[in-house]
Amino acid sequence: MTRKFVVVSLCLTCLLLSACNEQSAKQDVPAPVAMTEEAVGHYCNMTILEHTGPKAQVHLERLLFPIFFSQVRDAIAFMRLPEETQDAVVVYVNDMGKSEQWDFPGDDTWIDIQKAYFVINSTRTGGMGAPETIPFGTEASAKSFSGKHGGDVVRLAEIPDAYVLGPVDLKQQSQFTTGSIK
Repeated sequence: MTRKFVVVSLCLTCLLLSACNEQSAKQDVPAPVAMTEEAVGHYCNMTILEHTGPKAQVHLERLLFPIFFSQVRDAIAFMRLPEETQDAVVVYVNDMGKSEQWDFPGDDTWIDIQKAYFVINSTRTGGMGAPETIPFGTEASAKSFSGKHGGDVVRLAEIPDAYVLGPVDLKQQSQFTTGSIK
C-alpha cells in the first residue's frame, strides 16, 4: 500500500508541475512592442515607420526584442521558410479593422496572428508595394473590406504558400493609394 501511495503521489506531482509549466509558458508571451524609429524591417533593413499599411512583429525565443516586417506578407513568409529555424513565441499584426487609417495603423491595433482573418488578392498593396495579407480582428471587418477592395477572406492556414513565397510582378499590381481604409 505504501508503494501505491508513492506512485500515485509522484503521478500527481508530475501533473501539477506540468500544469504549472503550461501556465508559466502562457504568462511568458511577450506583449506587442510599440514601433519606434529604431525598428527596422527584417528583410528590407529599412525603418518600419517609413512604410505604410499593416505591419507585423515576430517575437522569437531567446531574443529580447521582436523582429519587424514592413508587410504582414513577409512575416508569414518568414514563418513558413524552412531555413528560418528559430521558433516564434508569438506574432502580432495590425488589426486593420481597428485602424483609423491605412498609412499608419497605430500601436493600439496589435492582435495575435493566430486570431486574425486575412484578406488576400485585394486591390490594396502593402508598404513595399507587393500584394498584402491584410489582417482583421473579426470576420465581419474582413468581409466589409473585401467588399470594397476585392479579395478573399481566409484564415492564416488557408493563405497559399505561393501567395507569400512566390514572385511578385509589380508591374501588374494596382497603384497604391493612401488614405482611409474604411
